[in-house]
Amino acid sequence: MRLRALLENDALGLRLLGGEDELDRTVRGVMTTDLKDPSRYLSGGELVLTGLAWRAEPADAEPFVRILASAGVAALAAGEAELGDIPDDLVEACLRHRLPLFAVNESVAFATITEHVVRQVSGERAGDLAAVVDRHRRLMTSGPAGGGPEVVLDLLGSDLDLRAWVLSPTGRQIAGAGEPLEAGLAATLAGEHLAATRTGRRGPHRLNLAGSTYSLFPIRNTGRGAAPASRDVRETVLSDWLLAVEADAGDWPAARLDLLQGVTQLIAVERDRRDAARTVRRRLAQEVLELVQTGAAPAEIAARLRVAAPVLLPGLGTAPHWQVVVARVEWEQEAGQAAVDTGPVAQALLEEVLVDPATVGAESADRIAVAHSGDEAIALVPLAAGPLPDSEDEGPAPALGLHADALLASVRAPLSSGLADDGRLTLGVSAAVHSAEGLRGALEEARHARRVAAARPGRVCAAGHHELASHVLLLPFVPDDVRRAFTARLLDPLRDYDRRHRAELIPTLEAFLDCDGSWTRCATRLHLHVNTLRYRVGRIEQLTGRDLSRLEDKLDFFLALRMS
Repeated sequence: MRLRALLENDALGLRLLGGEDELDRTVRGVMTTDLKDPSRYLSGGELVLTGLAWRAEPADAEPFVRILASAGVAALAAGEAELGDIPDDLVEACLRHRLPLFAVNESVAFATITEHVVRQVSGERAGDLAAVVDRHRRLMTSGPAGGGPEVVLDLLGSDLDLRAWVLSPTGRQIAGAGEPLEAGLAATLAGEHLAATRTGRRGPHRLNLAGSTYSLFPIRNTGRGAAPASRDVRETVLSDWLLAVEADAGDWPAARLDLLQGVTQLIAVERDRRDAARTVRRRLAQEVLELVQTGAAPAEIAARLRVAAPVLLPGLGTAPHWQVVVARVEWEQEAGQAAVDTGPVAQALLEEVLVDPATVGAESADRIAVAHSGDEAIALVPLAAGPLPDSEDEGPAPALGLHADALLASVRAPLSSGLADDGRLTLGVSAAVHSAEGLRGALEEARHARRVAAARPGRVCAAGHHELASHVLLLPFVPDDVRRAFTARLLDPLRDYDRRHRAELIPTLEAFLDCDGSWTRCATRLHLHVNTLRYRVGRIEQLTGRDLSRLEDKLDFFLALRMS
């Protein structure tokens, strides 16, 4: 039943004091209490009745209302028999927490309200239960084996009028009934689910987006041996699927929630089946990786690739080119916290990133082979035939492309939510190679690129092989104390002078170096007279003891600015 129905029943003597916009909330039960903290007795959806005996002073209202709102109660009804008018502090606290507040006339007994709510809620549940039981039986006999998750989602749509989608942790739509979700919305839903999972909140998670309410149910992968309750959330948060339903599950009776939990179990079976289908590709990738890392002869590696070709390249024969992608997931370790085996975590996540046709192209999405070695995941990606461009001017890049950031463009936001404040994903991409001889070099190149990515700020970072031919490669590996000492010695005198005199020596130095030491171009860029520019550069040289006409000193200033 809805709160609105209670307000419209004159016999109950309720007067609304706040929460007009929340009257469509569903009431699933009723509770009478005068405890300061009744949270242990609340499960959500209740109409809470109170005589206000818990209120000794105005400051008591805020914590009491906060507890009720956190527990998800539907509304608070306060009796007027004890204090007369409801205190303003309680009204204001309920407004802050968006908790509907009713005043109960002193002539109406709480028992009258309780009896009415219990009778209405029990009748609704009894009527809905028979239909739900029948639907549950049909779902269990029409599981994924009969046509995949789409069969289950179609039944949810036809029998319960629920639009639902199965999403990966990156927001990729795996299944859905009817119109697909818009990609940005799917990524947002995945990110919200990951964030809620990392904070330990129990599902289903609910949120409002674009005028609609969505409920998110976790789909646990059941094929890893450990019981869900015994797993560290960091082992599964970046790989478990979710079921997104366009409805507010907070209004549902227990029977309907049980039905949706059964749906997630059916879809989990399909997830396990798809994981099993990857076993052959994983084994092939592991065999090739071991040959490459142990320095096997190119002919032996080539022979193994020929064996792998029918699996990774059905109908296309031997791949003309290969690309290597290396990924690593790292978690900050707290004292007394169990370590997480990050190799399998990175492997599952890299498979998910690379399986998306939008990431690698439709032709390559089903050909990805990912192994793991220690805490690294390593993907061997076959590329479709075509020229290998050396620069962006020579045409489109093959499959994965030459810019690693493209791999993470659409998944960075949701994955950052799953990594939260204690995790990182770093990824490196090699150049494409056309033979077995080049795979060892490609692997080392991808590993170096990943280390460059790891030196950058951010939870999700990537780097490509093209970044290894620059001074940028060297800077991340300079020890922090050396970086600080070097930049302080060169730049601190200029910063101090700028603070005291507002002389803008640092911006002048940056522009001067960017203009390759050209007085005219630099003066034009800064809108200065050349003599003013010469004065500033002279002051920089005087404060630092350096000579900006010397290449060595120019290079030192350039590196100091890049490292600061």
